[in-house]
Amino acid sequence: MTALDRRLLSDNTEIGADGMLTVGGCSVAAVAEEYGTPVFIYDEAHLRARCREAVESFGRDRAIYATKAFLCRAMARLAYDEGMLLDVASGGELHVAMAAGVPASACTLHGNNKSVAELRLAIEAGVRHVIVDSFDEFDRIEALVAGGAGAVPDVVLRITPGVSAHTHEFISTGQNDSKFGFNLENGDAHRAVDRARRSDGVNLVGVHCHIGSNVFEASSFAKAAEVMADFAIPLDLPELVLGGGLGVAYVEGEEAPSIAQWASVLLDACESLGVRSRVSVEPGRSIAAAAAMTVYTVGTIKDIPGVRTYVSVDGGMSDNPRPVLYGSGYESFLPRAVDDPRDRTARLVGKHCESGDVLAFNAQLPSDVEVGDLLAMPVTGAYGHSMGSNYNKITRPPVVFCADGDARLVVRRESFDDLLATDVFSGR
Repeated sequence: MTALDRRLLSDNTEIGADGMLTVGGCSVAAVAEEYGTPVFIYDEAHLRARCREAVESFGRDRAIYATKAFLCRAMARLAYDEGMLLDVASGGELHVAMAAGVPASACTLHGNNKSVAELRLAIEAGVRHVIVDSFDEFDRIEALVAGGAGAVPDVVLRITPGVSAHTHEFISTGQNDSKFGFNLENGDAHRAVDRARRSDGVNLVGVHCHIGSNVFEASSFAKAAEVMADFAIPLDLPELVLGGGLGVAYVEGEEAPSIAQWASVLLDACESLGVRSRVSVEPGRSIAAAAAMTVYTVGTIKDIPGVRTYVSVDGGMSDNPRPVLYGSGYESFLPRAVDDPRDRTARLVGKHCESGDVLAFNAQLPSDVEVGDLLAMPVTGAYGHSMGSNYNKITRPPVVFCADGDARLVVRRESFDDLLATDVFSGR
């Protein structure tokens, strides 16, 4: 096998004089020594560059960062400072964004089953708009406004356009059989528009769709734009939100459009279709994924002759559940030997009490990998930290932003005492 394709690494990675990989001028080995492993190492300038690309491609206040991809206060503030709005999918995400100093007016609230408490928080705080997902949600919002919870909120209706994206079924959302949104084909979308226009509890400002996540084919986005344009143009509303979902390359051989290319496809399609509404999008993965790598320490190498070799690291499905959930592929390499041939095949596994705790089913590694080596997995900046868990009471890893030779801790490693923070055991 060949060496790692360096195009999978973040923008600001280099090989140091000692042969060790650096990120943003910071030695991976030094970061691992200071903060331990596993650790998420983010290239901060890469994050900023992708935010700027989105803003420059779509326009200010038209690029909305999907915080579900990766969120902490530092990330919320970074995206906002670079000119992006924030798309939050829960009351918790909204709370984190506001705790970072991001005004609620720069946030949009998503969710297929928003609670009364979440809606009250959003309305009272004054979010930019609420993306209404169901008729039941209309009832909740109208009751809150009638009860004096706050001003009548601007709302956008989430429409299910009947466009199937070429992606895993668990992250495909635009098809008719979906828990999300008002179905266009069966008439629910038109009924929702009528309901919103007759309501005293909402102010309808636009429509929205999202066809899925990690989509590589620009044609899928163009098809969604065409369907939504046919629906939106007669409504003559100010906002048309075409969601996110732009894919990224995780393994060798994958290719994905850049944010600028994605913008060109969407905006050209909307212009040719005669869309007059302001078009906005919600990128998340394409902002954060390639910005980070997860660095582990190899703890056990188990060779079963005639069967396979297992390489076990000190993390696993608790910091990256995507391989187990979706069969997602990742590359792996040794930061001390980035350009070495990876001619040893192994199953890369974590430390959890679960046979399914697999990070890579057929990982390619240098033949001299040994216990104690640092092992890195690139393109883990989205849906790693955000989907992490405490399975087996494993403490979640820290997050470190690296830029200009400075490694900045933005999320500390959890401690064993953190595992007891919500435990109300009284001793009886």
